[in-house]
Amino acid sequence: MNDSSPWAVIFAGPSLPSAHRPTDPLLQWHPPVRQGQLYQVALTHPAIIGITDGYFEVTPTVWHKEILWAMAQGIHVYGSASIGALRAAELYPFGMRGVGRIFAAYRDGILCDDDEVAILHGPEELGYPAVTEAMVNIRATLEKAVAENVLDSWLIARLTEIGKALFYKERRWEAILERAAARGLPPMPLDDLAVW
Repeated sequence: MNDSSPWAVIFAGPSLPSAHRPTDPLLQWHPPVRQGQLYQVALTHPAIIGITDGYFEVTPTVWHKEILWAMAQGIHVYGSASIGALRAAELYPFGMRGVGRIFAAYRDGILCDDDEVAILHGPEELGYPAVTEAMVNIRATLEKAVAENVLDSWLIARLTEIGKALFYKERRWEAILERAAARGLPPMPLDDLAVW
């Protein structure tokens, strides 16, 4: 790390919008990472690079090799929440560090699919508003609904199955509840969930 480098560079977007980020001069925030950007940041030699969010599909995603290269330069690379958790689970045997429940679920094989963390969202200028729901958020919401006695636990499996069957670009609560009603699930708990 040189004198002009930040202590930590963090790539974040919809998982950690600017309004919820700590303000600290040692932290430099970047939009969700794209292929090649982590390498460019690593050339400035920060002590830490954090990956929370990143682009994929139509925009090339962050390469495993650029993460491995950054770590070979002595930079500690952490991943959490979204593409960061996924990459950390893939690369933790090589020294990338994961943070949080989503990372642990990928590392332990509880989650396997990339679509678990995929969402559509608006631009940075609007604070990355989510247009769809991440499957990991649907799972967490359903667990909390059971814990708060909004839903009976038997409904979790059915609603999870419906949510998982939706393409990530169509994964919204309205679509899940609509399909649940069409499959004959009882309307009262669905209405309670929607209100909750």
